[in-house]
Amino acid sequence: MSSVEKIKSELSALNAEYAKIKDLPPEERKNFGIEMNKKKALLEQKLKEAEEAVEDAEVAPVDETAPSAPNSEIPRFKLGSKHPLMTELNKVLSIYAHMGFNIMESRQLDDEFHMFESLNFPEGHPARDGYDTFRTAENFIPPAHTSTMQYRALRRFKDDLKNGGEIAVVIPGRVFRNEDADATHEHTFYQCEGVFVSKDATMGQMLGVLKNLFETYYGQKLNTKTQPGYFPFTEPSLEFLIEKPKSLGGKGDGWLEMLGCGMIHPNVLKTAGIDPEEYKGFAWGGGIDRLVMLKYGLTDIRYFESGSLKFLEEF
Repeated sequence: MSSVEKIKSELSALNAEYAKIKDLPPEERKNFGIEMNKKKALLEQKLKEAEEAVEDAEVAPVDETAPSAPNSEIPRFKLGSKHPLMTELNKVLSIYAHMGFNIMESRQLDDEFHMFESLNFPEGHPARDGYDTFRTAENFIPPAHTSTMQYRALRRFKDDLKNGGEIAVVIPGRVFRNEDADATHEHTFYQCEGVFVSKDATMGQMLGVLKNLFETYYGQKLNTKTQPGYFPFTEPSLEFLIEKPKSLGGKGDGWLEMLGCGMIHPNVLKTAGIDPEEYKGFAWGGGIDRLVMLKYGLTDIRYFESGSLKFLEEF
């Protein structure tokens, strides 16, 4: 018989003794009842302790040498780490910061004016069809490109142009496109926009900034070239290419298109309240996901948004 069962048996017997109270003389009943209550209270306390002891015995003892033990020097939980995209984006922003660029965060939701009209996309312009945009029921737009921030950047920093100053800002952000996802296409990814305006900004300056970015990021000298492109908010518009990095076995025999760029269209400057007759500028925008994929030899852009711990733990 267990200790719990034994105490319960004693309580049962005690309850049977209570029945004797009716046979006692009236003057003895009071003291008898007090003594019986004391015995009952003592047995009930013993029963509670016995039941708690049984519960504790059913719990496995703590192994103080196990990594998850409370007193172990090893952390109870494995610490997480930054997402590889955020780690690499910070490296990119650090390169721009060393070149003197301010950093301005993009938005997660925008409107027709900033997405198109401020960027020289007039209403009905066929170039609008080139962007597979999502739209909310209220007709707001999750940005399809970080260029949606150009107008805000120009307005925010235009006072820096006074007394021979310049606008120099980069804008990282997440963008969204209504695309079928595959190894090279994703509906959600990251871009980084760059905007520079001064009295004498030139395309040569732009190409120098971009060459420095990619050479510093990949840690090697790179041959670069441009080819004609089209964007309503730049004129002329270019696509910027680099030779295949050594990290992917490049031997100077392959070219990779990295981003779009060009001189800011006068209409974009004018819309932002900057005189295009007095100031010139250049802008560019490219994907961060692609930059990182090339660096680490990744073959599927969907890894970044998959939430796969196996993939993330590699970084």
